[in-house]
Amino acid sequence: MAEYERVTQPFAPVYDGDSRILILGSLPSVKSREQGFYYGHARNRFWPMLAAVYREPVPQTIPDKKALLLRHGLAVYDVIESCEICGSSDSSIRNVKAADIRAIMEASRIERILVNGRTAAKYFKACQPAAYQQLLTELPSTSPANAAFSLEKLVRIWGVHLQSNTPL
Repeated sequence: MAEYERVTQPFAPVYDGDSRILILGSLPSVKSREQGFYYGHARNRFWPMLAAVYREPVPQTIPDKKALLLRHGLAVYDVIESCEICGSSDSSIRNVKAADIRAIMEASRIERILVNGRTAAKYFKACQPAAYQQLLTELPSTSPANAAFSLEKLVRIWGVHLQSNTPL
């Protein structure tokens, strides 16, 4: 069995002054940390889903991924700043320190917050201010562990929330 290790968020948030939608995951997986960027596991459907929603090629490099996000008014970060975890198992997360998203909220035009999966939603609801909770929509995880949702289904569901110009 994997042992617990203390993991601290290794990535800075991606956003700019024009970001309107903040997408929050829980914490980067082991594979994402190895790859050096959000949603780095080869089987995670996050980047293929975004590419399909916006009808663009799937970005391959970190600069291309950042450009895709910013081009569409998206910001990306995680709800957990640090925690103890076994491997990449969300169910093993304990001793959580929540991420502070105030800087993102103050420096951008965030109209809604989309959380990528149940774990991100759980820690967001437990740790973020009520004012931010009003902007929250929980969406199905793009993780390969969420086999119940095909890429096509993720594109359909996420697309509704990513393409709308009005707050949900």
